[in-house]
Amino acid sequence: MNPAQGKRKAHAQYGSTRVRPWIAHYTTRIYTQCMSTLLAFTVMLGPATPVLAKEPIFTLPAKSSTPPSTSSPAQASEKKQTKKSAVAQKKKGGAKKKKARKSGRKIAKAARVHRPVMHARAKGVEKSSGMRKVMFTPARARPLSQGRAFGLHKTPDALALNSAVAYVIDQETNELLVDKNSRAVLPIASISKLMTAMVVLDAQQSLTDMLKVTNGDRDFQKGTHSRLSIGSRLSRQDMLHIALMSSENRAASSLANYYPGGKAAFVAAMNAKAMALGMHDTHFVDPTGLTSRNVSSARDLAKMVNMAYQYPLIREFSTDTSHNVFTGQKTLHYKNSNALIKRTTAFPIGLQKTGFINEAGECLVMQATVAGRPLIMVLLDSSGKYSRFADALRIRSWVTKQTTYAATGNNRASTSTLVSQN
Repeated sequence: MNPAQGKRKAHAQYGSTRVRPWIAHYTTRIYTQCMSTLLAFTVMLGPATPVLAKEPIFTLPAKSSTPPSTSSPAQASEKKQTKKSAVAQKKKGGAKKKKARKSGRKIAKAARVHRPVMHARAKGVEKSSGMRKVMFTPARARPLSQGRAFGLHKTPDALALNSAVAYVIDQETNELLVDKNSRAVLPIASISKLMTAMVVLDAQQSLTDMLKVTNGDRDFQKGTHSRLSIGSRLSRQDMLHIALMSSENRAASSLANYYPGGKAAFVAAMNAKAMALGMHDTHFVDPTGLTSRNVSSARDLAKMVNMAYQYPLIREFSTDTSHNVFTGQKTLHYKNSNALIKRTTAFPIGLQKTGFINEAGECLVMQATVAGRPLIMVLLDSSGKYSRFADALRIRSWVTKQTTYAATGNNRASTSTLVSQN
């Protein structure tokens, strides 16, 4: 008998059992031979009673020759009901496990909620007793800005502004309305691009000339990202447009590279223009503002905003809501970085520029009309991305009330100047 026939014979003899048929077959043969050998040795040793196992190592179920018994209808109904109950219990247990997993996901999601300074970042998930435990480590906190490091945020003011520095004047009369740490010299980030735009326009170069973004326009200081890839070609007008509207750093750098004499001559022209405007607390090192060595005070920036307002192209580009540019490879859609430009309820804005680096915090300068009065607003080192815009709206509300009080002869108009110095 070959092994295949042995397997089929064992399967036919013992039926479907937990032990495979061929294992049962060969195990039975080995057991029979062992018992025969043990009996032979017992006969050879003497008439002592042989010691045999009372029971075999395992028993194989015998093939039943009797037909299966039929149960009564009542027993069948009871068995069916028991089966239904078991299935329902299993479904209930699955629903509980599903609910526990959903609860665990909510816990994990709550742990990943962003905080302004420090938030939890999920690193992994561990399952335990139906719940998910989120293992997380706190994210690295943002470095302190220079204004916060010097405690300028602690300066109290009547409007409870989030900006460390605030300076608001009437553009026509130079009347001082809000003054909070206006003489502090701090990094100004991309506010520098207003001076960049004025130097470009003063050079009277053709705005239709095509400029190419080179490897030298990359940010090697902070490693910031830019949508303009190396090799992109744009007109000087488009470069100026997205530099003012969307604060595109590579566009500002490219404008400086194509200036007569290169970037060094361009930065020298920026500082010369600042001195001509009487900005004695101001110094520029690069045209983008990515370096913290571009510094100024709020009072100096008010002079720069007033001068930049005299350039129609700067007014148009800085307040545009969006603009499309073709880089020679693809079309890019840019939007304004100022959230107030998109708001229909916001006040009329004639010129604006935003800025941010870690050392400078969130910055904003604007020329806007409030209650019929043209104002220049300077807000530096705000504590949050949108708090600078909230400060601008708070100042607008306050100026509107003061103007209304003055028009009606209300004595509250005597408190129309807010001065807060650290």
